[in-house]
Amino acid sequence: MSENITTLDIKGKISTLLKDSIEQSEIENLINEIHTYFKELTQLTGFDNHIEHLAAITTSKGKALGLNHAAQCLLDYKRTVKFLKAMVMAIKEKQQNHPNETIRIFYAGCGPYAPFITLIAPLFSPEEIQFSLLEINDKSLEYAKNLIKKLELTNYVTNYYTADAVTFKIPEPEKYHILFSETLDALLYRECYVPILFNLLPQLPKDTAVIPENVLIKMSLSVNPITDSKHITEEIDTIIDVREAISLNTVNTIIPTQLPDKKVAVKSLNIEQYNYLLLDTLVHVYGDIWLTRNESSLTIPLEMGIEHPFHFNSIIYTYQMDPDIELKYSLEK
Repeated sequence: MSENITTLDIKGKISTLLKDSIEQSEIENLINEIHTYFKELTQLTGFDNHIEHLAAITTSKGKALGLNHAAQCLLDYKRTVKFLKAMVMAIKEKQQNHPNETIRIFYAGCGPYAPFITLIAPLFSPEEIQFSLLEINDKSLEYAKNLIKKLELTNYVTNYYTADAVTFKIPEPEKYHILFSETLDALLYRECYVPILFNLLPQLPKDTAVIPENVLIKMSLSVNPITDSKHITEEIDTIIDVREAISLNTVNTIIPTQLPDKKVAVKSLNIEQYNYLLLDTLVHVYGDIWLTRNESSLTIPLEMGIEHPFHFNSIIYTYQMDPDIELKYSLEK
């Protein structure tokens, strides 16, 4: 790899990544090549030990990834490919629904590589798509601007904003067709996907496409651990449905401190016959595209052993967004 690579080369690599028939080994090779190229252009490896690159950024609710972790997200291979496919799908759908319009994308939390412009833009013309980028980390946004400039993609960007997506008021929100905010972690821990949607979605047109479209957290029970070849999961209930929770929020201008509690009556499930409780994060990326268990760092399940005898009737789950963003549980007799 060298800096002689062109936008046309990136377009070719992305076109290959978008094919359904591509092998996982080829996906990894192509993304590794892109990552190496971005490292050369930005001089940001994603693996150095500079404190300013390692530190997470505190937002008004939750935290944003530091530079290094944000850069490394590109190497979450299935996640990257599925988000690329989702973005292309959404753009093409919006082009059909809004012929002769420039499709405008609000990209919240772009990170230093801004991969969902730097890898998507070469597939379209600037007349077809335009991006507005928002990033809370000013250093991260500077890296993104520099990379976009070196890739000769500056004419695809209408606006750059350094701000907190949890509190940001979008100028001219009615002009946007797509909201992209891949600001989440497994179990919706710490990162700001939920409060960002609570803030931004009410500002945007009702038909705005959202990527990722939704996140679900599901509870299951099993007799054997995940590592056991005999492991069978019995799904019990959905603990969190983010888009449902947002739709039920009647006070659009206020982000709640927590979502409504979810109570699961487990005694009636004969919980004594199970040894493990699992929480799965399922990411509905867009349309029929999903990230499921262990396909990504976003969907690594949490497995907890159940102590017997189990003397409780219910488990109560609480997803709080203040003072910290995390999913908690309590047991009720």
